[in-house]
Amino acid sequence: MVPSTISRTFLIVALLATAFASSPIARAQAPAASRFLGTISAINGETITVKVDADGDRQVQVPSSAALKRIAPGQKDLSTAATIQFSDLAVGDRVLVRLAPDASAGTAQALQIVAIKQQDVAQKQQADREDWQRRGVGGLVKSVDPASGVIGLTTGAGATAKTVNIQTTKATVLKRYAPASVSYDAAVPAPIDAIHVGDQLRARGAKNADGTEIAAEEIVSGTFRNLSGAISSIDPATSTMVLKDLATKKVLTIHITPDAQMRRLPDRMAQMLAIRLKGTSAGGSGFGGSAQGANAQAASGPPPAQRGGQGQYGGSGQGGGGDSQQMLSRAPAIQLADLKKGDAVMLVSTDGATDVTAITLLAGVEPLLEAPAASQSLLNNWSMNTGAGAAEAAAQ
Repeated sequence: MVPSTISRTFLIVALLATAFASSPIARAQAPAASRFLGTISAINGETITVKVDADGDRQVQVPSSAALKRIAPGQKDLSTAATIQFSDLAVGDRVLVRLAPDASAGTAQALQIVAIKQQDVAQKQQADREDWQRRGVGGLVKSVDPASGVIGLTTGAGATAKTVNIQTTKATVLKRYAPASVSYDAAVPAPIDAIHVGDQLRARGAKNADGTEIAAEEIVSGTFRNLSGAISSIDPATSTMVLKDLATKKVLTIHITPDAQMRRLPDRMAQMLAIRLKGTSAGGSGFGGSAQGANAQAASGPPPAQRGGQGQYGGSGQGGGGDSQQMLSRAPAIQLADLKKGDAVMLVSTDGATDVTAITLLAGVEPLLEAPAASQSLLNNWSMNTGAGAAEAAAQ
């Protein structure tokens, strides 16, 4: 799970609720039932409907006496919060609502609303994505030394593969994906010894000149599986598909959630990536896909993304793993309905014996399966979903 390039609505829950609950004002007020956190789903006159994170929709009247504040994602208190008007609230905004304790029976009235505007979340989300892309590195864990705080990471794919040493300190934020979860927001703090060889990991921080070391400010890791094969069947009603994994020959049920990144590689892009990963022409028929076009491209020189300047799919001319990740991220997004029985796919999933949840899925991968090991590394580096969902907020 790379910093996600697929737009999603991300929840801003944990710090907001925690900081509010622990503040002196909150402790002096009514119990937890007198406040709730959610997203505005409708506005009608002076009444807002909030889709509450915990228990569905709630309606609340907002009298003119209610205190309305706006904070930015990541803001930890109300010291610099801006005062807003009721008309500034909009559907999609995240809100923490404190209820008036003396409201008439059966009528919920707001005493205070702390809002995080939807556009602020989107801007923070975009900034996080860009920062993870600019200062981030991802791959498979090669070694872990808890004593020194150094993690060895294999990153890149094919000829561009290299080892990066991740330096951690007590200040480094270490997170671990929850079991069977593909959500960055659900990642929980975990010590360095929870990271294992073979895990997928992504870190961001200051890199040295050649990119072989990074002083990590934040790390997220998890144990995932690489799968590839042809789809045996698809069940739209349950959002699942059945796949026989080429490596293990085992039949698995793949669950597709709204969080899954699903893309289809155009033929030319798949051929370009296959050439890059193999470091030569993509000879052979592989998984049943023709290599004729790929061989023709190899004969005419490196693909556009490996030449100077911008290639068709956004390569920078470096030929490095980062360019490949950008190419994958620019591939057309698809849904489960766009897949059919017999399609060849590669995916990264949660760990599981017979049932797994897809994190990243690529269709149109026949040329890539001609270099399966390198292709798995490519997918590992692309699949880490970090940062984009890390918009956080807190209220006093």
